[in-house]
Amino acid sequence: MSKQLHELGVAEIATGLEAKRFSSAELTTHLLGRIDANQSLGAFLVVDRDQALTQARAADARRTAGQSLGTLDGVPLAHKDIFVSTDFTSTAASKILVGQSGGYRSPFDATVVAKLKAAGTVCVGKLNCDEFAMGGANENSAFGAVHNPWDTTRIPGGSSGGSATAVAARLLPAATGTDTGGSVRQPAALTGVTGIKPTYGRCSRYGMIAFASSLDQAGPIARSAEDCALLLQAMSGYDERDSTSAEQPVPDFAAALRTPRAGATESRPLEGLRVGVPREFFGTGVAADVDAAVKAALAQYEQLGATLVDVSLPRTELSIPVYYIIAPAEASSNLSRFDGVRYGHRAKDAEDLLELYRKSRSEGFGAEVKRRIMIGTYVLSHGYYDAYYLQAQKLRRMIADDFQAAFEHCDLIAGPVAPTVARAIGSQTDPVAEYLADIFTLPASLAGLPGMSVPAGFGGAGMQNAEKGSPSGLPVGLQLIGNYWQEAQLLHAAHAFQQATDFHLRAPEGF
Repeated sequence: MSKQLHELGVAEIATGLEAKRFSSAELTTHLLGRIDANQSLGAFLVVDRDQALTQARAADARRTAGQSLGTLDGVPLAHKDIFVSTDFTSTAASKILVGQSGGYRSPFDATVVAKLKAAGTVCVGKLNCDEFAMGGANENSAFGAVHNPWDTTRIPGGSSGGSATAVAARLLPAATGTDTGGSVRQPAALTGVTGIKPTYGRCSRYGMIAFASSLDQAGPIARSAEDCALLLQAMSGYDERDSTSAEQPVPDFAAALRTPRAGATESRPLEGLRVGVPREFFGTGVAADVDAAVKAALAQYEQLGATLVDVSLPRTELSIPVYYIIAPAEASSNLSRFDGVRYGHRAKDAEDLLELYRKSRSEGFGAEVKRRIMIGTYVLSHGYYDAYYLQAQKLRRMIADDFQAAFEHCDLIAGPVAPTVARAIGSQTDPVAEYLADIFTLPASLAGLPGMSVPAGFGGAGMQNAEKGSPSGLPVGLQLIGNYWQEAQLLHAAHAFQQATDFHLRAPEGF
C-alpha cells in the first residue's frame, strides 16, 4: 500500500517531487491541514498558510522550468522559534520579545534559515520551545506546554519540543532545532524521531537567539538519519559573521551513508566499527525499560559487525554542576540586552531607568529564565567568579579530555539519551531533579562533540494515551557520540541501524 503524503520523509519527498508524483503545493496543502487539525499539541507558535503556498508554488515552477535548486527544493519544514527570520516574528517563546507588536521582527534571516531558504525549502511557520531554549520538557514556554503525540499527557522533551512533536506527529517531515545541553537529542529521543547536534562550529550561530554562546549549536530533527544528512548538508558551512564558525570542509553526508566500510559486507555493514560503551551511562539512575531497549540496540550493532568496547567517562556526574554554572553565566550576559528599551516588552509606569529594567524583566521573563539569570549573575559576581566559574571551566576541559582518552579505544560512543521515557506534564516541580535528566547529553555538549539520537525501541508499555485510550509504549532513544567533525561516521552508523530496524518508521497511534 502506498504511503500517504504526511508519511513521507525528506528523501522520499525529494524523490516524489522529482518524479512529479505530487507537487510541493499539494504536499504543503496536505500538511497545513494536519497542522490545523492538531493545534492542541502546541507545537506551532505561528503558521503562515499563504506564504507557505507561495513558496511551494515557486518551487513547483522552478522544477517545471528545469531550474530546481536541488534535493530540498519544495520540501516543507518549520524553524524553532530561536532562529530569527524576516518572514515571521521571533519570540524565543518568551513574553519579553512579544512587546506591543506581537513579536520581534528581524531585519535579517539567521544563517541556518537563509541556507535552507536558498535550498528551496518551504517554511510553514515557527515552532514552540522552552523559553530562550532553557528547559528539557517544553513546559517553560510563555505560550504553553507542548504535548508528546505518543501520549498527550506527557512531555515531548525540550527545549526543541515543538520541532520534535511536529515531526513525530507527521505534521512535517523535518524541522530545525538547537542543542545547548541536549535540546535536539532529548526531545528526539522522547518522541521517537532522529536528531543530530553537529560539532560546535559546524553550523553558524548567526541569527540564533543566544542562550549560552559557547554551547549553542543548530541541528536538524527528522524521521531518519538519511533525512538528517540531507538537512545538515544544507545547514553547515563557514560563516564569517559568526566568530565561532569553523572553517571546516563539509563532507557529502548523504553519500557517506552509503559509502561501505573497509571489510564490510551487506549483512555486516559496520564490520570493524568500535563502539564505546561508557560504564557511567549504565547505572542505577537508568530506568529498566530504557536500559533494556538501549542494550538491545547495542546487540543489534554487534549483529551489524560492530565491536562493543568498554570505556570510561569518569567525570560524567560532574557535567551537571559544570553545565549549570557555565550555561547560566553565559545566559546572564546574553540576556542582559533584553531591557525594555530597544525592543520587546516595555513595562508601563516606570519612574526611572532602573525601575524600567526591573519591571520589564520581571514581567517579561518566565520563572526558569529568571532562575538561571540569577544563578549566572551569582557565579560571575566578585568573590565567586574564581570559586565557581573558573573551576567549572577547568572541569569542562577535563570532561573533553575524558572523551579523547575514550576515543583512543573506539570510533564512536553509545548509550542512552535520557535516563527515563517521557514523564507526565507537570509532574516535576524540583528544578534540580529536572536538571539531572540531562546527565547523558551534557558531557558531549560541554566538549563540543557531535551527538545524535536514534529511535531504539519503546518503554513504559501498557500506559494509556490520554486522547486515544489505547495502550502505547513510549519511545527510547539511543545516543551516538562521535569525535570532532565526525558527523558522517555518526550518520553512517545510525543509517545502518535504521536499515536493520523499523523504530524510526513507527508513528504514534492516530497520527
